[in-house]
Amino acid sequence: MADHCRHEAHASCIERVPIFNSLSEEERREIAAITTARTFKKGDLVYMAGDQAGKLYVLHSGRVKISRINANGKEQVIRVVGPGGFMGELSLFSSLPMTDNGEALEDCTMCLIEGAKLKELMKKYPSIAFKIMEELSRRLEWAEHLIETLNLNTVEQRLARFLLNLAAGKREVVLEMTKGDFASQLGMSQETLSRKLSAFQEKGLIALKGQRGIEILDRDGLEVISAGE
Repeated sequence: MADHCRHEAHASCIERVPIFNSLSEEERREIAAITTARTFKKGDLVYMAGDQAGKLYVLHSGRVKISRINANGKEQVIRVVGPGGFMGELSLFSSLPMTDNGEALEDCTMCLIEGAKLKELMKKYPSIAFKIMEELSRRLEWAEHLIETLNLNTVEQRLARFLLNLAAGKREVVLEMTKGDFASQLGMSQETLSRKLSAFQEKGLIALKGQRGIEILDRDGLEVISAGE
């Protein structure tokens, strides 16, 4: 009965992940059978650069920050993973150690899937491999876009563009990370971010709401700045 309940919990976990949503219930049970559950407290490192992971980390609840530390010791935030997301996929296809760090931004529960066993199931169910490839392609496209943004756009353009992307048509934005991490993702210091947000507010483009809330007041104005006009 205990094993049955554990597998049910793992099946619930993997049901939230898009790469498994095309599998039948029985096929998901096969994934659950090679899955273990772990919890992490806020601030815990899920994994570190240099670790030999060989696992797929599936996030069931909470949020995890993925970042890298450059040669000067400066952190570059890459992305924040939420429920249903996954990490560590590159270690499934390479013997190289992990190249980034995963830090729990809040209490998290995860399903850890053994990489070697997962690759065996990929052979059995190619749809899993194709789904992972699709996700990797999306992340590569996003990374290339980020590189272009950091290299070719001013600080104001970067900020305006990211605010518009975060808003996605909505009027209000709540940052899913600290302003320091948000600044890192934009390739600027936290002081610069604070100054630019204040400047945008003074121009009537946005209204700052508490520590992480931002209301979009002039979407057209942000669009103009984003385009560099």
